[in-house]
Amino acid sequence: MTIPTLLVTASPHREEALGNRLARKIAARKGGDLLVRDLAAEPLAPLTVDYARALTLRDPLPRSSATLELSERLIQELESTDRLIVATPMHNFGMPAALKLWVDYVLRIHRTFAPIPQGKVGLLADRPTLVIVSSGGFHRAGESKQPNFLTPHLEAVLSTLGIRAPEFVYLEGLVGRRATPEAMIAEAVAALGDAWY
Repeated sequence: MTIPTLLVTASPHREEALGNRLARKIAARKGGDLLVRDLAAEPLAPLTVDYARALTLRDPLPRSSATLELSERLIQELESTDRLIVATPMHNFGMPAALKLWVDYVLRIHRTFAPIPQGKVGLLADRPTLVIVSSGGFHRAGESKQPNFLTPHLEAVLSTLGIRAPEFVYLEGLVGRRATPEAMIAEAVAALGDAWY
């Protein structure tokens, strides 16, 4: 039996983060069970040399490898859900280290993607996916003051897993607080597609 929604959250502000508040509001509206992977509350262990060697040299990992067990658990969380929400801040133009580490655990050759001559093909089932990006400044056309490497990076990661059409929603200008948190959440909700709200 699948759990409808997996929420992967990477904000050090945890439940107080505006992105997390929006994610939980959306998940509650969709109903069903919610599995939360809070990368700030439970930081992932760094990748080990054995794990890296096994991935690059195709050496088999020992079944007792703690790194492999963690990778497998994170992948199974993805496999057990019908929908995915990622709530993340933008740190220094890209994804925070906590989320990048999660990516390195779940993006695993011959497990979640297969190499082919044309590149990589995802092995996981596609599912509705929403990415909520929070940033202190602005990075989109019109108000852009900084580059955005997070969106294209996550699009490539999700595509490699087999998730082909993620929807992105942005909470920008949080440092200057151009609006109240409630107004910013309402604006983000208004921008969501029918699949989410």
